Amino acid sequence: MAKKEPIKRYSADALAKLKSETDWAKVDAVTRKDVERQADEDDGPLPDGWEKTVVLGLPPGKEAVKLRIDSDVLQWFRRTGKGYQTRMNNVLRAFVKSRQVTGTKIGRR
Repeated sequence: MAKKEPIKRYSADALAKLKSETDWAKVDAVTRKDVERQADEDDGPLPDGWEKTVVLGLPPGKEAVKLRIDSDVLQWFRRTGKGYQTRMNNVLRAFVKSRQVTGTKIGRR
């Protein structure tokens, strides 16, 4: 595995003094139509109704917990690669949201 470079931290003042390496003339020359075409080539067109999935605002903060997960479930998520914990959170969020929509209460048996 390649060694990662250390994270560098900058203050806002230090960032303001850095020279941009972006070719802004090239950025400005790209039309919205070109951007849309490239996005469609890279990821395919957006599905109908995608606007309804947009969530405004910041997500709630994360909290570290110790959680016991069946080993086969954990291994499946780990095999999906980097970001597997975020995907697990998304699955749990979808479950909670589905219960909130239907009004289903979850409790101890």
